[in-house]
Amino acid sequence: MAGPTTRVLAVLELLQANGQIGGAELAERLGVDRRTIRRYITALEDIGVPIVTEQGRYGGYRLVAGFKLPPMMFTDEETFAVSLGLLAASQLGLTNATPAIASVQAKLERVMPANLKRRVRSISETTQVFLPRREPSRDDCALETLTKAAEAMRTVGLIYHSPQHEPIERQIDPYGLVFQQGRWYAVGFCHLRGAMRSFRLDRISGVRLLDDTFTRPAHFNAADFLSESLMSWGPTYEVTLVLHIDRAAYAYFENQFFCTDPFEEVEGGLLLNTRTDSFEWFAYWLAQLPFRFTVLKPDGLKEALREHAKHLLASCEHSSSYPIDKP
Repeated sequence: MAGPTTRVLAVLELLQANGQIGGAELAERLGVDRRTIRRYITALEDIGVPIVTEQGRYGGYRLVAGFKLPPMMFTDEETFAVSLGLLAASQLGLTNATPAIASVQAKLERVMPANLKRRVRSISETTQVFLPRREPSRDDCALETLTKAAEAMRTVGLIYHSPQHEPIERQIDPYGLVFQQGRWYAVGFCHLRGAMRSFRLDRISGVRLLDDTFTRPAHFNAADFLSESLMSWGPTYEVTLVLHIDRAAYAYFENQFFCTDPFEEVEGGLLLNTRTDSFEWFAYWLAQLPFRFTVLKPDGLKEALREHAKHLLASCEHSSSYPIDKP
């Protein structure tokens, strides 16, 4: 038996197909009583569908002249999710992100009822999403090309810029991509090494699709493979810190942390063990967290945080050589 949501949408389809239709006929076609039909009409009006109700012997329901069912309709919760997704996408290193996101939002607003359109605009104006700082890209099209290759299961050619070696040509089968602590990684099979590898996108240039195809292993999880890879990379440094938040707050931020061990509840917060290959970068990232934390080790990270704090404090001072406007 069809559920209420299906019947509500069926009412909308019947209104579009028949121009005007009486409540008794709607009730008969859907197998419900007329009181239920009135509830369905109210539900459609609540999501912005304009309906005219005419009383009398020849009355009934009809859509406002010129109204057409948009190709997409969203609930309030779906609108919130899409809007937050667009805000987050602007920080993920997508090619031509700003105009593309503006175009997507304009298209969504064009097919949304007025009340949801206001909701989308309000979220974009009053809500901010801060993700970890993204590493500078060598190739603005790398993410887009690798995403297409992973979807189509096509091999790519690229140049990998290792800090220890000269740039080298690689061919890889990209099984998936992962955004981890401000960096994009491509995970897949490296033809040069004949083994699985993870590649940082900020060290990649000249990505191009090749004609060769591949088959992705069943149930492969790129995020799990990357986590295992990060633990074996070197040189990396073990980091132990206490996050002064509770378990519920941690659940909101946990996708930003790479943890080598499950977190442990301790006095004052949560104990986390992780790794980093750059104290300076990790200090910068920690400074963006919206809650207190305590670094237990290593000393190198503590020193990097002190240096970062000095730079922040210095930016609050001004020299007499710079004029300051007075009210």
